[in-house]
Amino acid sequence: MIVEINNFALSKKFEKLINKLAKTSIKYSGFKIKKSQIAISFVDKKEIKKLNNDFRKVDKETDVLSFPTLNLIPGKRYKIKEFKEDINPQTRHLMLGDIVICEEVARNNAKEYGHSFEREVCYLIVHGLLHVLGYDHEDEQDKMIMRCYEEAILRKYGITR
Repeated sequence: MIVEINNFALSKKFEKLINKLAKTSIKYSGFKIKKSQIAISFVDKKEIKKLNNDFRKVDKETDVLSFPTLNLIPGKRYKIKEFKEDINPQTRHLMLGDIVICEEVARNNAKEYGHSFEREVCYLIVHGLLHVLGYDHEDEQDKMIMRCYEEAILRKYGITR
């Protein structure tokens, strides 16, 4: 799995943790294609508000947005050859999509929830990646499944509230 991080400088230790979280999220989701890739970008409040309005018709800031490249069904097994046109020619990995995080909103959330900025970013990455992999929280049952995965993945690395 390739995790591309844009617009934000991370420590090597934090970058390794993000890679582990991404790989574990893939594993928990049941998605079996190991040669996959995700892009994570950090933006300011103005940019996230614009993206939220442009793509979701919600004219306000948010903490994270996910932009899946594929229309995946959670738990369904796929083969990389099903997605020939979605393979990055440079890396030969399947591009799953993009996750966009607003640094300022994430910092405010961390303060509000009483945990670290790093913990908040980890949560947002796992949350965003699960969305890219087809998970949602529109109804209570789907929300419960997604929350269970989020907590299990974060707990595996000692990331708690």
